[in-house]
Amino acid sequence: MPAEEGIQWHQLQSGLTMQHSPEGLIPLWICAAPIWVLPDYFDLLISHGVRRIIVVSSTSRFTKNGSTDSHDQAVAHRLAAAEESLQRWAESHQVEWVILRPTMIYGLGRDKNIAEIARFIRRFAFFPVFGQAQGLRQPLHVADLAEACLLALGTKSSTNRSYDISGGETLTYRAMVRRIFTRQDRTPRLITIPLWIFSAALSLFKRVPRYQNWSVGMAERMNQDMVFDHSDAVRDFGFSPRKFLVSDNGVGDVAENLTR
Repeated sequence: MPAEEGIQWHQLQSGLTMQHSPEGLIPLWICAAPIWVLPDYFDLLISHGVRRIIVVSSTSRFTKNGSTDSHDQAVAHRLAAAEESLQRWAESHQVEWVILRPTMIYGLGRDKNIAEIARFIRRFAFFPVFGQAQGLRQPLHVADLAEACLLALGTKSSTNRSYDISGGETLTYRAMVRRIFTRQDRTPRLITIPLWIFSAALSLFKRVPRYQNWSVGMAERMNQDMVFDHSDAVRDFGFSPRKFLVSDNGVGDVAENLTR
């Protein structure tokens, strides 16, 4: 890939040692892929001289563990197993590791959380919620997650630790959806429906590829608090997330593509 803003992209080849690879020694790494694929690349990392790695996991390890949805439970178990695998491997090879667990990620119109809600609102002009939808959320902008990775990469005090990384504002699920309506210059229309109706309607929505990942567990979590303290990240490497859909100065809108 061509260089962009001083960045050069390289596709590494498995099986090449740092002596034979044109990229040579690469001691610092950030893994933004799903954490459970990382073990497949342990040998590649070692071959390129990895000494420190920042890995993105998810707070879903905890929030989906008690879900009634079997898929959610499987995700939580995969995350936990992958974190444990990373720690065992890193410690056995004297590699420094840091695990970052973000909350609900949004930004750039490419996420499967806020962007999907925004697209639904744009298409149907309403949004269904289960019950009061008062579960607390801390949406995290993807740019703040990226900055956290870079900060942790260069901060020794964060070595061999896990951090929960949450957004800079705590609000209810209902308030979060209302703000998405507002950022689209629409009057909020949240329709409260019973869980059994939500489940029946979900079977219809799941016929649309975009909504295939929606689940009853997602509806149930609308009333569950998913709040995580990021004070350790603030203390150790200066993490400073922005408020939801508000820029750093509190005026501009950073909800890219929400109105498209």
